[in-house]
Amino acid sequence: MKDLDLGIGEAADAVVNYILDNAQPALDAIAAAIGFVTDGIQAGLNIMPAPAVIAIIALLALWRVGWKFAIFAVTALLVISGMGLWERMMETLSLVLAATFIAILIGVPLGIAMARSSVAEMLGRPALDLMQTMPAFVYLIPAAMFFGLGAVPGTIATVIFAMPPVVRLTNLGIRQVHSEFIEAGLAFGCTPMQLLLKVQVPNALPSIMAGINQTIMLSLSMVVIASMIGAGGLGNTVLTGIQRLDVGTGFEGGLAVVVLAVLLDRITQSFGQPRTGLGLRQLFAWPGRPAAEPAARPAPEA
Repeated sequence: MKDLDLGIGEAADAVVNYILDNAQPALDAIAAAIGFVTDGIQAGLNIMPAPAVIAIIALLALWRVGWKFAIFAVTALLVISGMGLWERMMETLSLVLAATFIAILIGVPLGIAMARSSVAEMLGRPALDLMQTMPAFVYLIPAAMFFGLGAVPGTIATVIFAMPPVVRLTNLGIRQVHSEFIEAGLAFGCTPMQLLLKVQVPNALPSIMAGINQTIMLSLSMVVIASMIGAGGLGNTVLTGIQRLDVGTGFEGGLAVVVLAVLLDRITQSFGQPRTGLGLRQLFAWPGRPAAEPAARPAPEA
């Protein structure tokens, strides 16, 4: 029996060719906007010396997680610097931050729209399913065809691959806000925008932060894959190890990726949970001097 050919591949090729022939100005504008974000973040990270970056991450770890994790963060970052992978780690971090920023900028409003409209959820759910189940390598093909090679197509492919969790969990968090809170907001005369910003989003924040955390993790995994189209960073180190069958180079690149993943995961995860680190008063108190205590309330008069 002759195989049935529906021509889906030819249709996809036709769509891609049509976009290339008729939408080049729009593609150039998208590439310029994403390149501005990516280059700006990378330039900001490259301006700061390594000790300053380590100090900032250590303070974040001390504030949000605790002193044990802060010691781990400093030690791990010094190990990466000692392996000579600091610049590549900064490239990877800039791509992850840029992709996450764009994914949040697009994904959170989409999640809110899906939470407030059943039609939007019905249309968005199949698209999110497709984005999550499509093999990651497939995104590299149209990204390279539309935008060439480099950090921009890598960032675009990363955004498409990593955006579904923040959309889904924003939608879930908004929908799970207790009806009593919404009724109380309406009783106090909240407009729909005030109800969203002052009632629904604050109560859905743990779910939204969980989605952002998952988006960051997926961004980091996709940025490594995107090195195949010139995204750079630690992915190049891993790719070089694979091409040369060099176990040492591949292990160093993989270890640096794991360290960066652990740091980003623990720090971002802490923003959706009760803080376990030091408070800001303790963090910025002078050495040897106790943090300022809140003034005692005067005793009530008899």
